[in-house]
Amino acid sequence: MEQQQQAQQQVVTLNNGVTMPLLGLGTFRLRGLENLIRAVDAALECGYRSFDTASVYRNEGDLGEALRQLLPKYGLSRSEIFITSKLSPADLGAGAREACLKSLTDLGCDYFDLYLIHWPGKQGWRSDDSRNRATREESWKSMEDLYLAGIIKALGVSNYTETHLLQLLGSCHVLPAVLQVEFHPRLRQTALLHWCKQNGIHLQAYSSLGCGELLEKEEVKKVANTHGRTPSQILLKWALQQGVGVIPKASAPERIKDNFRVWDFEVSKEEAEYLSGDGIERRYCWDPTGVA
Repeated sequence: MEQQQQAQQQVVTLNNGVTMPLLGLGTFRLRGLENLIRAVDAALECGYRSFDTASVYRNEGDLGEALRQLLPKYGLSRSEIFITSKLSPADLGAGAREACLKSLTDLGCDYFDLYLIHWPGKQGWRSDDSRNRATREESWKSMEDLYLAGIIKALGVSNYTETHLLQLLGSCHVLPAVLQVEFHPRLRQTALLHWCKQNGIHLQAYSSLGCGELLEKEEVKKVANTHGRTPSQILLKWALQQGVGVIPKASAPERIKDNFRVWDFEVSKEEAEYLSGDGIERRYCWDPTGVA
């Protein structure tokens, strides 16, 4: 029974019925085949079944090769692995279909489990350029066509605000299943999380560790010491307990394994509040609020 409950905690069923692991390995800035093989090997060994990449990470080819080499080692097939990639801001608009298919070729896959629009604005355009909205809609239409063809199993967006999401819901035929945003105790995004839950969109966090800065916060270290855990485990658990998925990036095998050991403890409500520190929200990454 305990193993069954743990398995239930580790996955989420998206609004189209696709099942996605709540915890995956992020690969931002993880480059080079040797590095990818080392990271993917450690991840598969301890139970990761989800891998997050993007065209702009420039590692899709190496990630695909690492998976091809290592899946047989663990008796796994492609269908048991969840792969997410993202449309580059440079390809937003007319180039979306070709960019998605190129990413698939680079990865050596026939389909994506999840494909996201990475950023709500077109690369090279001003954030306040009014053409951004139409370009997002054009991209989504291309992704819907690939979804209906079975080439993408679930669609989503990254770095969208509630305004961007409302615009998308007003024009789309296939609902977004996932929103991936920066999310951690110093950027709780309470209203956005509530909105996503109301609208059946799964929120997935990136930069759960605040680009590493949150690991050194006294409140994080204190809660970690209370539980005999690492600061990263506390920060990941903070999100997971809210039903938010996490994709921590790590390259060292031991850290990859540590990040997966988050299913057998709980952070109290009082501790969760304490983790937010002074309550002043801070972004460690990009701010999409000014994108038209």
